[in-house]
Amino acid sequence: MDGCRRVTNTQEHLRALEALYNAAPINRLFRSSLELPTVGESNLAFEVGEEHFHAAGAAHGTIYFKMLDDAAFYAVNSAVSDVFILTTAFNLHLERPVPAGRLVAEGRMVSGRRRLFVGESRLVTADGEEVARGTGTFMRSKIALADIPAYAGARR
Repeated sequence: MDGCRRVTNTQEHLRALEALYNAAPINRLFRSSLELPTVGESNLAFEVGEEHFHAAGAAHGTIYFKMLDDAAFYAVNSAVSDVFILTTAFNLHLERPVPAGRLVAEGRMVSGRRRLFVGESRLVTADGEEVARGTGTFMRSKIALADIPAYAGARR
């Protein structure tokens, strides 16, 4: 019985993080969808359009960063259920230009305990071609998730 309760609480946490992501004002500019299938993993889908291009006709670096950071961030925060985490550093490895179309950022938590965590992510096209990778470090903040309305409202 206790195991079922933990699973329910974990699922509530994951769904509340998805709601938190959807409520972030920045995501009105970058329409995307977050899925947290399990603790330590995330999938973030985004449709790249010409409005996201730089002058040479491919996705601007902000798209790479936003997707890779968000995917790694939420993979890590899925394992931290009491506070909002913060990105302290993030490294990008851009492998090729991104044309218009669907992208998915796959994130996973690599390591972490107590205060500092490491997450990584990769950005792939609809046909599975990797176009970028990212690795970040994240730390616990003093912001309780329960104090953030979008998170708390989703847990009710």
